[in-house]
Amino acid sequence: MVQTLPTSRHPLAKYISRLEKGEALLEDSPENVLEVVGILKSYGVVLDAYSRNLIYIADNQFLVLFPFFKYFNGQVSLPQLLKHWWHDRINFEYAEYCMKAMFWHGGGGLDAYIDGPEFLSICQSLIAAKFKYNPFLFGLHKAFPQFLPEQLRMMAYYSGLGQFWRVMADAFLSLSDRYDTGEIQTIPEVVAHILKYLVDNANKPITYTANYQGIAYELLPASAKLTFLADTAVPYVEAVFFRGTPFPGTVSYNAQAYQIPYDQGMFAYGALYADPLPVGGAGIPPTLLMQDMRHHLPEYLHRIYRRNFRQEEDLLVQICESFQKSMFCVTTATIQGLAPYPLTTEDTGQKKANRLYLEGWMNRLVKSRLLEVNK
Repeated sequence: MVQTLPTSRHPLAKYISRLEKGEALLEDSPENVLEVVGILKSYGVVLDAYSRNLIYIADNQFLVLFPFFKYFNGQVSLPQLLKHWWHDRINFEYAEYCMKAMFWHGGGGLDAYIDGPEFLSICQSLIAAKFKYNPFLFGLHKAFPQFLPEQLRMMAYYSGLGQFWRVMADAFLSLSDRYDTGEIQTIPEVVAHILKYLVDNANKPITYTANYQGIAYELLPASAKLTFLADTAVPYVEAVFFRGTPFPGTVSYNAQAYQIPYDQGMFAYGALYADPLPVGGAGIPPTLLMQDMRHHLPEYLHRIYRRNFRQEEDLLVQICESFQKSMFCVTTATIQGLAPYPLTTEDTGQKKANRLYLEGWMNRLVKSRLLEVNK
């Protein structure tokens, strides 16, 4: 006889029950499906561009202390410069914001490996080769031995995030294709599609090789056994979905004001918590992402935004709200993928283990925008 667990007494018990039934954190409705798929299609196009640029920077701009043309992907011309200065371009600065958030918060095998002796040894070889005829920079390296290796650590994160986003861009664009053909019709089907990509690519190797004068320097070798899910996907969710960084102008950076937590683990500035209203303000990094996505919205989603009271006057806010809905779908897929047992299990012991696991997640979502996106 299958034993039914009592209803959780957690403040978000409703969502625990929903997950245990195989449902998603975001309520299932035709409009939610349309919003989520539409915004993820736009996001997929933007992530494709972000991914290509991050990988280009890692492969071609390592140990370049003043990389003035890093956003050009090697195609520098006067028309490109004019478009860049006029901001008629993808805002790659947001991709770097996410990379730096991951780099700062750390976590996973990638973070541990770049602090280890193997990585440092390869760094020293590459630095010696590149600057052996540059007494100033070689002397700088001798005086400050962690400065240049830290630049290469950052390059490892450029590459790692670029490889992670390469997979996710394909996942979101194929989701849109399946929606267009009628294969995707519900939010649980959206979550299942994302989860399949996470699972199928879970063990995809994360590697990074810097080539200089015909010699390959394996900064992240295959032997390090870094993988897509554990070493880029999970740290990304932690750093960007949950923790993030305080947005300038919204809180005081004065230590005596105590507006920023003293512990990184207490940060709650990620995508799941962010108030959409400041989007569009100066110094708010997600503004750059929303600006990028507005140029690639599918027409069916654009029509929904035009029907709202303000129409396009608050378009970035509407995009941000849709984006948060989609990120709760990605979070659902992550929760399902990392669960100790299938969430729909009928085994009592497994149910209890899953319940504890889910309550841990819900503790972190209490102050998120979960309730707002489901209104």
